[in-house]
Amino acid sequence: MVLARRTPRLGLVLGSGSARGWSHIGVLQALQDAGLRPDVVCGASIGALVGAAYAAGDLQRLADWVQSLGLRDVFGFMDFRLAGGMLKGEKLIDFWRRNFSDFAIEDSPLPYAAVATDLHSGAEVWLREGSIAEAVRASIALPGLFTPVLQDGGRLLVDGGIVNPVPVSLARAMGADIVIAVDLNSDILQHHLQPLELQPAEVQELPEGDAPDGSNSVDGAEGDWMERLRGWVQQRRGAQPPPPLPSVLDVVMTSVNIMQMRITRSRMAGDPPEVVVTPQLAHLGLLDFHRASEAIAEGRRAMEQALPQLQRFLPPGG
Repeated sequence: MVLARRTPRLGLVLGSGSARGWSHIGVLQALQDAGLRPDVVCGASIGALVGAAYAAGDLQRLADWVQSLGLRDVFGFMDFRLAGGMLKGEKLIDFWRRNFSDFAIEDSPLPYAAVATDLHSGAEVWLREGSIAEAVRASIALPGLFTPVLQDGGRLLVDGGIVNPVPVSLARAMGADIVIAVDLNSDILQHHLQPLELQPAEVQELPEGDAPDGSNSVDGAEGDWMERLRGWVQQRRGAQPPPPLPSVLDVVMTSVNIMQMRITRSRMAGDPPEVVVTPQLAHLGLLDFHRASEAIAEGRRAMEQALPQLQRFLPPGG
């Protein structure tokens, strides 16, 4: 038996990241422009959604649709409820079924898989069969925002980014030799965590015998005088009121982003991809889905920047 060298299989892993995920479209467009087509594609959360459209051959249709979204359109997909999460997600999936391909994953023209999380056990769940729309719905079920998906047998599934935000391991299991991983959370810490520096209080002394109001005597109770003293010091220092606290949703989602960034670093250290693409989009908010053009452009830029590194792993002419 003679062993022949075979062409390596290229796997594309699309990571979680909410509205930043539209940048995956730009990544795929840059790959197409370079004449490269992945042999397998998988994703978590928004990466599962974009990956499903690509596997179905609907990438351009998805790109046209997301770039037409306005803020009113984004809120139009929100079907609020009180139990399980803020949104049911039915409007979004119904729209998907009407406008994009829904078929059995095992019949996909391009090998595809999505990641979800078992809410009860915390186990990572690989969705490699059944409705591709249902797989997307489970993978995007961000806790607190979307309600979980109930599978046959009573298993509740939530967002795959909770356990594997950039599922390199899944691409390897699907037979990928060279893995391109798109990490949407790489710049989260730099943007959200701004260290605070403790500044010593600067209290300027009052002229001897003078009160803050310019009088030469102190009238009223000591507490009242101290209150006026504090006001005078703040006025002299130009003190500004403290910034407003973020909303509950902002706190929760930023915490999830930081958690996913930490998990991604840990998992990719154990199973590093050959190429990491890192769009810089931490300034986009959780629900900034109406800013798709900006995200797509950044995804394209990041992939084009990573192409020389990718070419090192491809055979000549590949």
